[in-house]
Amino acid sequence: MKIHIVLDSVRDKNLKQMKQLNAAIFPVKYKDKFYSDCIACGDVTQLAYYNDILVGAIACRLESKGEGKAKLYIMTLGVLAPYRDLGVGTHLLEHSLRVAREDPNIEEAYLHVQTNNDGAIRFYGKHGFSIKEMIPNYYKRIDPPDCYILHKNLVVAVEGTDGAE
Repeated sequence: MKIHIVLDSVRDKNLKQMKQLNAAIFPVKYKDKFYSDCIACGDVTQLAYYNDILVGAIACRLESKGEGKAKLYIMTLGVLAPYRDLGVGTHLLEHSLRVAREDPNIEEAYLHVQTNNDGAIRFYGKHGFSIKEMIPNYYKRIDPPDCYILHKNLVVAVEGTDGAE
């Protein structure tokens, strides 16, 4: 079953809602810089509403790779428990990736995920992400402390274009 979701950008007027949602979903209290990054990154960070109730959010930021290129870092993606497995997370992720792909300077997306978070690893795997590396002791005060970096290339290779005329 899928439900009708309305997405909205993060801005000052709904930032408090995002903070409350994150407090309900994640075991971490995010600093003000996290939220200022959310507002600064525009459409890649989104809130998901069902019947005017905030049920999920994706928070991303852009990181420079040099030479005008960038990568999309997915800081958080969370959905309230009663609304999971209804397509909300997929809707949020696909929106952010689509916006990133529209910018030819954004070449990849990546995120960190705890090594024992099998559900998240499967979810991102279904969306084309793969494990790039494992970082021991990445997380502080969370067990296990190790994480994987999950990576997805956003550059679409065009077949038959080898540059020859």
